[in-house]
Amino acid sequence: MPLETMAISRRRLALVLGLLAMIGPFAIDSIFPAFRALAHDLQVADTAIQQTISIYLLGYAAMSLLHGALSDAFGRRPVILSGLGLFLAASVGCALAADLQQLLIFRFIQGLCAGVGLIVGRAVIRDVFDGDHAQRMMSMVSMIFSIAPAIAPIIGGYILSWSDWQGIFWFLVGLSLFMLVVVALFLPESHPPAKRVAFHPVPLSATYREMVQHTGFRRLALAGTFLFGSLFLYIAAAPDYVMTHLRLDETQFGWFFVPTIAGMSIGAFISGRLAGKASGMRMVQWGFGICAASAVLNLIYTMSAVRLELPWAVLPMSGLAFGIALVFPILTIALLDLYPQIRGTASSMQAFISLMCNALISGLLVPLVSKNPALMAGVCCLFVAASYGVWRLYLQSPHAAIHCPDQPAAFEPTDEL
Repeated sequence: MPLETMAISRRRLALVLGLLAMIGPFAIDSIFPAFRALAHDLQVADTAIQQTISIYLLGYAAMSLLHGALSDAFGRRPVILSGLGLFLAASVGCALAADLQQLLIFRFIQGLCAGVGLIVGRAVIRDVFDGDHAQRMMSMVSMIFSIAPAIAPIIGGYILSWSDWQGIFWFLVGLSLFMLVVVALFLPESHPPAKRVAFHPVPLSATYREMVQHTGFRRLALAGTFLFGSLFLYIAAAPDYVMTHLRLDETQFGWFFVPTIAGMSIGAFISGRLAGKASGMRMVQWGFGICAASAVLNLIYTMSAVRLELPWAVLPMSGLAFGIALVFPILTIALLDLYPQIRGTASSMQAFISLMCNALISGLLVPLVSKNPALMAGVCCLFVAASYGVWRLYLQSPHAAIHCPDQPAAFEPTDEL
């Protein structure tokens, strides 16, 4: 559905979709400053509180397989509104939880619906825009979305300075209520009934299996997943990294998150400005080069420093985020264009792969490496190298073609299985 037929401007659409995408990062990052308070009040070990992130991501990943498919079948607006309503109810449950078990149950429910705005929002963009216009809109949404990880832990820290950890979850209740009103009032439906695909679990399973078997889809999904994993490792380990290695308190998470997310915002801005002027191949090459240089510099610094100091300990994260922002919009559009009739479903599978990796990073990898900054930096380098290696494999696919300004799509699909 062209934008001209929708009762919303380009900037307002970007703002609404960007705010929707913020829900997920806020649910993760805002509670980081409360880890110690949670462990104390719930009488559990600090490492047990890490489960609140892992269980959330598992729920996020599980439901991500359905968000897009449900929106393909029933429309974008109804699915987004339903997801926001359930997120609101789960946030109330978290605020009222009396022990860790109850908190984990409601965190899982939060995860089930927190991704609806991001996943369905990507499908909305491809419903409305093509080619370079889609890349620009994806970059605009990324710029707005990237604010959330920077301000969420800051807000969480300040809430904790005058309230208790429950106050953070009451804040999430208010945020989800606000977004319910915004979507109800301002977001039109972009997927009309004539284009909807019936929801059938068995064919849906077959579609997902075909996507995983599709070499082009699989390689692009893994390239994006590994690249973002290099940064998510530090995001998931933020409580240790900020309060132990950087020796800051609960109100100072901004020293880590603001430079990091500033790098992502600037990268997203430049990606949007270069859409139609520089080829997708060139931007991906630049992005990978910046990510590799940042990861290597981070490794050199952490191995040589007696103790981590600002700003040197966070500047490489800013460069890493900048490079990711150059690469990610192009990879995302490529994946969605492989399945133009079921973009919501394709977005769901992409999110599922990424989230399962992030859940493993948070639940298994972070507890193993977060106490050693040099080890974290080494793992970060491995993620970047793995991402670039998978990307090079994709380019070796027989029909892989990279986006140029005069082409309507970011990539041409490959039929190799």
